[in-house]
Amino acid sequence: MRKPLVAALFALVIAGAGAAPAVAAPEPAAAVKSAAAVKTSAAVKSTAGTKTSAAPTLRAVNFAGTVSLSNCSGSVIRFPNSADTAPALVLSNGHCLETGFPEPGEVIVNQASSRTFGLLNSAATRVATLRANKVVYSTMTDTDVSIYQLTTTYAAIKSAYGISALTVQDTHPTAGTAITVASGYWKRLYSCNVDGFAYRLKEGDWTWKDSLRYTSACQTIGGTSGSPVIDNATGKVVAVNNTGNEDGETCTENNPCEVDASGNVTVREGINYAQETYQIPACFTTANVLNLSASGCTLPKP
Repeated sequence: MRKPLVAALFALVIAGAGAAPAVAAPEPAAAVKSAAAVKTSAAVKSTAGTKTSAAPTLRAVNFAGTVSLSNCSGSVIRFPNSADTAPALVLSNGHCLETGFPEPGEVIVNQASSRTFGLLNSAATRVATLRANKVVYSTMTDTDVSIYQLTTTYAAIKSAYGISALTVQDTHPTAGTAITVASGYWKRLYSCNVDGFAYRLKEGDWTWKDSLRYTSACQTIGGTSGSPVIDNATGKVVAVNNTGNEDGETCTENNPCEVDASGNVTVREGINYAQETYQIPACFTTANVLNLSASGCTLPKP
């Protein structure tokens, strides 16, 4: 079940990183459903060959471009071909949607929204409030993602606040990559590596494909849902943080299990996951218009 905000705060004070899954924090003064979350799990380490390639130059990841939601984290994102004059987009989880969890098989497209987001600078100071005019896309089927369209453009945000959107990588992430999960809700960074990938990740009624598993150092907690997962070498977004196995249970809410291509189930207590985002850019035009019929677009359709 989703941990109450008080419990998450207690976990931070007592245990530092904590062991709670990366689920949404509850809406203030409101009863909220339990969250479905995501992070990656297969322990994959390369042992082939005797030569070692030079390690990539890593950059210090900060909070610039991340946002805080009422119950989750997120980020202002763009795609490799997005125009500076296009309406800016915010990426978070499907289970962070203000209207509630999308049902299994449900895909929401171009739904009106006036949700607000707190824009953070590199030091995690809130410098602006951004507003959406619609949910461009949201689902918890195959992935766990919500994409909001804002009432302003990338160019306007850059001009007013000196903050650039985070670019979404359009290629599959690689095991072993050094990553940072940047939570705008908690104003906290979690650093670890891509441990591997789960063929299927099942949690309650939802199933996600090719989920990214973190190494154990990323012990995300409630409220980190929707955080961008950033490649430390490129600064690009490779996934969106969404869940973890809290209690060692099998395939229950907040206790996702991995299912391989043969149907074998693996439970990794205390390990967290994210949903990959490389498949999203192919579904948007340079003007950030959603086109689910575009060549190469594999996102679930309504």
